[in-house]
Amino acid sequence: MLEIMQLEQLIAISKNRTISKAAEELNLSQPALSRSIQKLERELGVTLFERQKNRVALNPNGKLAVEYAEKIIRETHDMAEHIRAFDRSRHTIAVGSCAPAPLWDIVPVLSLLYPEMTISSEIKAEDVLLEGLREGTFQVIVTPFPAEGPEFQCVKYGEERLFFSLPPGHALSGARQLAFKDLDGETMLLYSQIGFWHKIRKEQMPSTQFLLQSERSAFDTLVNSSVLPSFTSDIVLKQDGWPQNRVIIPISDEAAHVIYYCVCREEEKKKLSKFFARLHAGAT
Repeated sequence: MLEIMQLEQLIAISKNRTISKAAEELNLSQPALSRSIQKLERELGVTLFERQKNRVALNPNGKLAVEYAEKIIRETHDMAEHIRAFDRSRHTIAVGSCAPAPLWDIVPVLSLLYPEMTISSEIKAEDVLLEGLREGTFQVIVTPFPAEGPEFQCVKYGEERLFFSLPPGHALSGARQLAFKDLDGETMLLYSQIGFWHKIRKEQMPSTQFLLQSERSAFDTLVNSSVLPSFTSDIVLKQDGWPQNRVIIPISDEAAHVIYYCVCREEEKKKLSKFFARLHAGAT
């Protein structure tokens, strides 16, 4: 019976063109590799190589065998990945979100409703989220738009609004509301893990220089001691409270307001029924 190891060895010889180089790559002795390939030829009942003094070359049988071997190896890897993903899905609820704020509530709720499951979360782009949902990488995703199609269960989750966070001495700190363009061109502090909001700030404030900070606690400390503007949101303010030494001003642009949607595959609807029932209850 053919073995995966033999097919990998065949591919290695095809790539390296010599037994010695292939054996070195595979961390095998040259005689051991030669015996394994000879066994493969006996099992197939054909020769695969034209053997010369210092090198081996695939004959037509060998070239066809390599094509099949590469296909089998790819399919074997795909099988292993899909089986692992299926096993993870039985014990894990993987949540993907377009932004960090929804995860602050969704992950604890899922942990409470499904204590026997491991809850994991990631922030990804919207197209990656949808593809991951279709492929089973995620069981729940959060998008800034409703996902359409009979294969999806989609429920409104909530909303988020952006605000400018200004030092009291800023020239615009007395405004009742501001537009993105009002601060475009200034230097601002920015927390880097904001998901799809990066696209919004690039579109709306193309001339602004953003100083990125990847650690949330370090970012908060920097904001509290800085004279530079930054962003916050109603969800952040609800969670962390109103800052003492900053002026919070609403952003008037429609792009500063997002409605989030929770989405799962229709086939996962029963498994996640308690979670979506809570979302429906919250929306009514």
